[in-house]
Amino acid sequence: MPDLTLLNDGVYRGVHDLSGVPVKVTLDVVIKSKKIENINIIEHKSSRIGKKAEGITVRVIEAQNLEVDVISGATASSKAILKAIENALQ
Repeated sequence: MPDLTLLNDGVYRGVHDLSGVPVKVTLDVVIKSKKIENINIIEHKSSRIGKKAEGITVRVIEAQNLEVDVISGATASSKAILKAIENALQ
């Protein structure tokens, strides 16, 4: 995970397209006072089951880290969301 102390306050856009699986995520990560304040999912193309992976954003905000458990039953979407967050903060 990128060092949050190096990021200015603002909104950072992240995208990840999971190859081989029909999952694509576009999201905005809101940084305020060197912390992840919010994560807004703009687009999440996946199966209906994959939609429950969107709850992983709460885990990331609480942990202030990407080292969180994936959502059971929605592993591919969970991994795509985590990668999109990472891409936003690069």
